[in-house]
Amino acid sequence: MPDKPIKDKNQRPVIMLTGMSGAGLSTALKVLEDLGYEAVDNLRLGLVPQWVDGAKAGKALAVAIDARNANFSVEEVLRVLAQLQERDDCAPRLVFLDCSDEALQRRFTETRRRHPLAIDRPVTDGIAKERVLVARLQGEADHVIDTSALSIHDLRRLIVGHYRTETETGLAIYVMSFSYRYGLPREADLVFDARFLKNPHWDKTLRPLTGLEPSVGDYIEKDQDYEGFMTHITGLLFPLLPRYQQEGKLYLTIAVGCTGGRHRSVFIAEKLATALAGNGSIVGVGHRDIDKSPAKA
Repeated sequence: MPDKPIKDKNQRPVIMLTGMSGAGLSTALKVLEDLGYEAVDNLRLGLVPQWVDGAKAGKALAVAIDARNANFSVEEVLRVLAQLQERDDCAPRLVFLDCSDEALQRRFTETRRRHPLAIDRPVTDGIAKERVLVARLQGEADHVIDTSALSIHDLRRLIVGHYRTETETGLAIYVMSFSYRYGLPREADLVFDARFLKNPHWDKTLRPLTGLEPSVGDYIEKDQDYEGFMTHITGLLFPLLPRYQQEGKLYLTIAVGCTGGRHRSVFIAEKLATALAGNGSIVGVGHRDIDKSPAKA
């Protein structure tokens, strides 16, 4: 789910971070602090409006609120959010960090941390209890980030892209490749499917390689539909990008998928990133599943 842009530049951003314990709230809050936000972890909910009043005028603010909070409740979070929404000087946004139960259980097990809602119970019990507790907040959130498959680097990239305060740099774009076998990237704003192109995986000499290799690129470019595909993608995107920027959007994630995430999607993501950069956009590129085994393509 994409973020909601701030349209009134005179309003200060106020980010309320919440979500599942273990989903990366502390990391996200630290990234916002690095971006220049005044950041507070688990401030009592009733004190949030006073904290906003006492902060430096115009300063971007971020507060993380989760099940560790002494008076945590969905109703109280939404009540405070509603109070901030009534103010003319604030642009509050509720950002929810989600994560699959399997990934959360693995993280708690690997770090040997106790779940805040399962001090004397199995981690799975705490996760299940918390998911029921915060379900409504996820539905009310302006922006949901699923961190199940994200590294710390990926989470930082997303937070910086969506919530940087220096808007004069314009719209930043991240182009990523992925494998449909491992699921759609939840952070993607636009998704393009390259599975119709001839697959280099079935060429034994190309199978161990990736779309970063010239020989793989040559193979893909020979497909009779490749050129038309790229022409239509750029023809769609180039007129849209200025409109996204006019609406106040800071960050756009474009995902290109194929079966294995190593050949077609990688090559096309690289080509698309180059085309967008040549059109004057600020572009980054990454490949989520490029290191997966070619045998699983």
